[in-house]
Amino acid sequence: MTSRHISTLPSRSAGAALLSGLGFSLLLGLSPSAHALDAVSVQLDWLPAGDKAFVYAGVAEGFYRDAGLEVTIRPGRGSADAVTQLAAGNADVGTAGIGSLMQAAAEGGVPVKAVMSIYSKPPDAIFTVEGSGITDLESAVGKRLAMPTFSSSNALWPAVLERNGIAPDSIPVLSTDPSGMAPLLAQGRVDMTLNWVTKAPESESVLAQAGKQLEVLPLSDFGLEGYGFSLMASERTIEQRPEVLRRFVEASRRAIEFSSAHPEQAAAAVKAAVPEADLAVLEGELRNSLPLIDNEISARDGLGAFDPALLSTTWEWIADSMDFDRDALDPTSLVDTRFLGAEQ
Repeated sequence: MTSRHISTLPSRSAGAALLSGLGFSLLLGLSPSAHALDAVSVQLDWLPAGDKAFVYAGVAEGFYRDAGLEVTIRPGRGSADAVTQLAAGNADVGTAGIGSLMQAAAEGGVPVKAVMSIYSKPPDAIFTVEGSGITDLESAVGKRLAMPTFSSSNALWPAVLERNGIAPDSIPVLSTDPSGMAPLLAQGRVDMTLNWVTKAPESESVLAQAGKQLEVLPLSDFGLEGYGFSLMASERTIEQRPEVLRRFVEASRRAIEFSSAHPEQAAAAVKAAVPEADLAVLEGELRNSLPLIDNEISARDGLGAFDPALLSTTWEWIADSMDFDRDALDPTSLVDTRFLGAEQ
C-alpha cells in the first residue's frame, strides 16, 4: 500500500484559530431587506473550514439571499453531534456524515433525514507521519490511534479493520476533541489519527511546525465505499417548511457548484467570516474535497442524488461495523430527495 500526500501547505495552523468559532453562531446573509427573508439555521458538523466553504460562499455570493433566506451558521463538534443538534430542534438543516445518521437511526430512531448527498465517495483516512512505519492496516496494529469523539468515521473503523483481517481491539484508541488531533500527532502522543482527507491541510500545517511531514492513507484504499458528507434536515423542517427547504437545497447546490469552480473565492468567503483562519489552509481543504464531490458517481447520478445501491452499500458498512442486523433498517427510509428538483 502506498501512502500519499494530499496537499502542500504553509506552516501556520488554522486549527487553533478556528476554535474561536465554537460556542456561538455566525449570523450571515443580512441585507437591508433581511426582515423579509426566511431564517434558516445551519448546523455544521465541524469547525469552520474549507470543506464547509459552500455554505459561506452561498452567503457571500448571494445564493441564499436570492432564494429569500437569511442563514445562521453554527460550528459543530462532529457528525454525531450535528445529527443530535438537528434532532433536538436546535437547527433547521445541517451537514454530517451519513454514517452517523444511519447509526443514530439504528440505535432507536432519529427525526432527521438526508436531503442531498455532497460526497459520493468516502472521505475517511488515517493520518500519520513520515517515518512512522505505518503504511497499511497491518503495520498499524499496536499503534496508538486518536479519533474525534463524535466523528462519522468512528462508525466505520471497526468494519474496515475486520474486512481486512485486523481485530479492532488490536489498535488502542484515544477519543478526543477534533481540535486536539493534529497536536497529539505532532507531539508524538499518538501514532496516527482517524480523519477526513479534507483535513490534511490543517494537520500538515501543524506537523510542519514540529518538523514532521504528513502521510495520508485513505480508507478507500482498504475497500471502503459509500456516501459520506451530506446535507440533512430535521423532520420538523421537512414537514413544516418544505418550500423553505427546497429553496435552501437549490441555493446550496448552486453554492457547491460555485465553490468547485472558484475555490479561491469560496475559501475567501470562509476567511471573511473567520478572520483568524489561514486562507491557504482553507483553500487546500476545499480542493481536497473536490474529488469526493465531482467524480464518476456524481456524473452518473447527478449532484445531490442518492443511488439506492450505493446507499445500501453505505449502510452495510455501518451495520457490520456496529454489529447491527443489516435488516434493522431500510437505508432509503433515511433520505428524502424531493427537494433536489425535477432534474434529479
